[in-house]
Amino acid sequence: MEEIVFKHTLPLQIRFNDVDKFGHINNSIYLSFYDLGKTEYFASVCPNVDWEKDAIVVVHIDVDFISQIFSTDHVSVQTAVTSIGTKSFELAQQVISNDTKEVKCVCRSVMVTYDLIAHKSKPLNEEWIEAICAYEGKDLRKKKL
Repeated sequence: MEEIVFKHTLPLQIRFNDVDKFGHINNSIYLSFYDLGKTEYFASVCPNVDWEKDAIVVVHIDVDFISQIFSTDHVSVQTAVTSIGTKSFELAQQVISNDTKEVKCVCRSVMVTYDLIAHKSKPLNEEWIEAICAYEGKDLRKKKL
């Protein structure tokens, strides 16, 4: 399997209410970290998104927790698109220590583009596909058999 190169990194702010009674970040907070990473990725990579008409929604998510994060840690979320289909695409994300680069948690998700007016999935905008492929530095389109 090809190693993922993460070009998009977003530093995270750990809030007081992110910490549970054991002194580490609660597992539910990681999904918020991943949401922030996705939001910033698409805001910076995909041009001309009309968020009043278009949405990008999670249809599947897998998360592996590797190492604890404590309230005093400095972490970032990294995001990369790894493949693109007709209406969906796959994301890889990870939360890392800013100091040691240790991977704290990894996430893989499948996202679908969604028409907020028609209330149904829709094909990815070709402009977005080209922008993502250019940003990631390779053609990520799934090859049709």
